[in-house]
Amino acid sequence: MLRTPAVVLALLIAAGLGGCGVVPASAPQPSAEEGTWTVLTYSIADTDLEPFMMDDVDEMGEVGSSEHLNVVALVDRAEGYDDEPVLGLEEWVGAKTLEVVPGGAVVQNDHGDLNTGDPAVLADFLADGIRAYPADHYALILSDHGASWPGVGGDESAGADTLTLEELDRALGDGLAEAGVGKLDLLGFDACLMATYEVASALAPRADRLLASQELEPGHGWDYAALSVLTEPGTSVDELGAAMIDGFEAQAVEQGTEPEITLSLVDLTALPSLDSAVADFTGALIERAGSVSPAVGRTLAETLGFGRSPDPAEDSHLADLGMLAAEIGVDALDVADQADAVVRALNDAIVDKVNGQALSGATGLSVYFPPVSDYFDPEYAGVESNGGWGDFLAAYYSAGRQIPLAEQAQFLPREAEVVFEEEGLSITGYFELAAEDNLAEAFIRYGMVEYDDSITFLGEEPADIAEDGSGYASGLYDLSALVLTDGEDEALAYFELLVDDETGLATIDVPLGYSAPDDSAGDTYQDALLSLLIDPEGAGLLSETYYAYQEELGTYGELTADPSGLIAPEVLNVLDDGTEEWIATTDVGLWADLPSLQYEFRPLDSATRVYIELWVRDFGGNTDVVSAVVQVP
Repeated sequence: MLRTPAVVLALLIAAGLGGCGVVPASAPQPSAEEGTWTVLTYSIADTDLEPFMMDDVDEMGEVGSSEHLNVVALVDRAEGYDDEPVLGLEEWVGAKTLEVVPGGAVVQNDHGDLNTGDPAVLADFLADGIRAYPADHYALILSDHGASWPGVGGDESAGADTLTLEELDRALGDGLAEAGVGKLDLLGFDACLMATYEVASALAPRADRLLASQELEPGHGWDYAALSVLTEPGTSVDELGAAMIDGFEAQAVEQGTEPEITLSLVDLTALPSLDSAVADFTGALIERAGSVSPAVGRTLAETLGFGRSPDPAEDSHLADLGMLAAEIGVDALDVADQADAVVRALNDAIVDKVNGQALSGATGLSVYFPPVSDYFDPEYAGVESNGGWGDFLAAYYSAGRQIPLAEQAQFLPREAEVVFEEEGLSITGYFELAAEDNLAEAFIRYGMVEYDDSITFLGEEPADIAEDGSGYASGLYDLSALVLTDGEDEALAYFELLVDDETGLATIDVPLGYSAPDDSAGDTYQDALLSLLIDPEGAGLLSETYYAYQEELGTYGELTADPSGLIAPEVLNVLDDGTEEWIATTDVGLWADLPSLQYEFRPLDSATRVYIELWVRDFGGNTDVVSAVVQVP
């Protein structure tokens, strides 16, 4: 080990056994040996992700502390999710600080009930860990739910308290200052959606490298056995990052989640250059907001997004920064130079990354960009980054509100053209040509007309907008419905379909609800999402993942379901006043034995009455719709 038993004993006595104590500043500071590492992991496992995270802690035990490496974990466990022993320790509830050794762990502190959403707890863990386990290099990895700029966590025994981005910055700054260390070598987030420009910009002063994912992470998270790369002296931070990326990818291949993963190693020392480039870019966009916003809106609608949901209220609204800047530069030539500078600076900042097959174009960092102001979270105004992105969003939404009435998205007063074709049902509508330049996207939505003339919506997907001045939009529905079954019962399910033009892969997102066993009152009902990746021309189903919506953070994390609980597909219901709501399609529910749930697309029966609608939306959020009711031949 890297520290002497006498030193550790003195530190533990100073810290106490009942809390996250602070070692006095006058405590002797042992010298760190060259080339050695201390890895501190902060496992906020007092959540529904506990079963997955306990596997991660066991993976740490495959490596453990050694001559050149200290592995130290603060593990806060929940009640009721997982009762398995970890590293030879019987199940516990509450937090323990562990020194992980090969195949086991030594309990250094039993904290009892601890709020891991308290930034002071994180700061103390960081400071105590560095001082008790001095080394040449330091890494801190936080594990739990992630939501990009809203932060991480959700400690359930502390009212689902989270660590906001501001609290993370404060905790890291306080902990490093208390330990007398300027920066971490590596800051990692084994959590969803944390590879964003906002996170990187805000936390750049705290570490040399950031390791995080743009997309939702599968429950298995990272493979901590990859820490074995640190058992050899002199391992660099980039070699550690590469090993963690490779381990994550290999585990994802083994678990069948590889097509939809991302993980980026970001050089935070390069963030000042990226901040400068983003500031110039946003300045140019703000200055020319009236002329460039239509191009920005079109680009956003086609840019790769992360943490998406058919329900806009539950969408994370994160767009790939590099793709967005590059395409804006192509479509709006008067900001092309500034856009190119962002792309170059971003490329320089990305040291290494992995993207699954469905996310092959991801550039390494995302940025917050709700398409319309209705979905903008006012709390984002408090996020501090150096690129002025929030100011740009304000200017963009302002330009959208100023679109003249005659140039807003609207169809001509004529009926939609609806035709049965070999591939399905097509719908075409003609819009005012004055609105053409402002249009951002079109989509179709379709459903079945019930006996009482109500509509059960079945799905939605993008439609095409003509770019030749002919003034029409059109979409095609293949006249099928998605059905989920547990082998005993079945239910219709709503789905959102997106097809990547480059790869041809189809992503299908299905909104669900989950209830724990014996929940007759609906107290545990939780919004969930099934994400399917399909290769229509080749291998068929490539991956499936069930996610649960975390209301406190406003994001998704992999669903931990009891097989005797219930899954209920949700469909979109539109009230007479136009209000939209999501409701369960069955009062019975399907057994939540997730590996056993099956799904298939079934052709609609002949004579089924189909309702189909075609929407256009401009960059200001103005919409119009044409619709028709037809009967399947």
